[in-house]
Amino acid sequence: MDYIDEAEMQMMKSIENLEARLVTVRAGRASASMLNGITVEYYGSNSPINALANITVPEARQLFIKPFDKSAIKDIERAINEANIGITPTNNGEMVILTVPELTEETRRNYVKQVSEMGEQAKIALRNARQDANNLIKKDETLTEDEAKSLTEDVQELINKYNKIVDEKIKEKEKDSEIMFIGTSRGIENDLVPRAGYELKTVEAYGISKKISFKTLSNNLKTLKGFGEAKKIVKEFNP
Repeated sequence: MDYIDEAEMQMMKSIENLEARLVTVRAGRASASMLNGITVEYYGSNSPINALANITVPEARQLFIKPFDKSAIKDIERAINEANIGITPTNNGEMVILTVPELTEETRRNYVKQVSEMGEQAKIALRNARQDANNLIKKDETLTEDEAKSLTEDVQELINKYNKIVDEKIKEKEKDSEIMFIGTSRGIENDLVPRAGYELKTVEAYGISKKISFKTLSNNLKTLKGFGEAKKIVKEFNP
């Protein structure tokens, strides 16, 4: 048996599971992935929504689902309602529209906590995979002491590698949760939420002054530039 390959397969599955779970954390942004796993009964068979409609994200908090066949619009709306994703869909006769609610500071903290817990659970799964591999190596009487030691070290290198992957994915998702700019003056005050532990600066945007982490803002400048109305959102930084 190839103990290293077996251990790595288990660890890869842990990462895949983590990725699937992280997708369920909306973090205030609309995404087509919100519809993953939702199927629609259409002409007697269950089909994923992306097979029945064109899905677009016209704004940060809106998702448009335009069915190829207009007769399916009610079925799509019903399937989303029954999926209980926390958003009530509406339709304008042409498409189903999902609007993600604005995040409060408390909700953001809860999302970050939820993501952190997912990361810890992934690391527990990785440790279990390491323990399984080490137990098999220990029980293999055909291995010399040096061979067993070398394999155990290889397993440790594996878990170090995958722990780092978990940390990177959690950090990326937490960054998603730490601040969400809508790109309009409406609601911008609530969306400039600082994260603890970073130096705070005063940001003036749309006439609103708000204390916010310079690092947090810098990390989101590329996102901001994607919104036409947000091109000049950052007017100045004051000590």
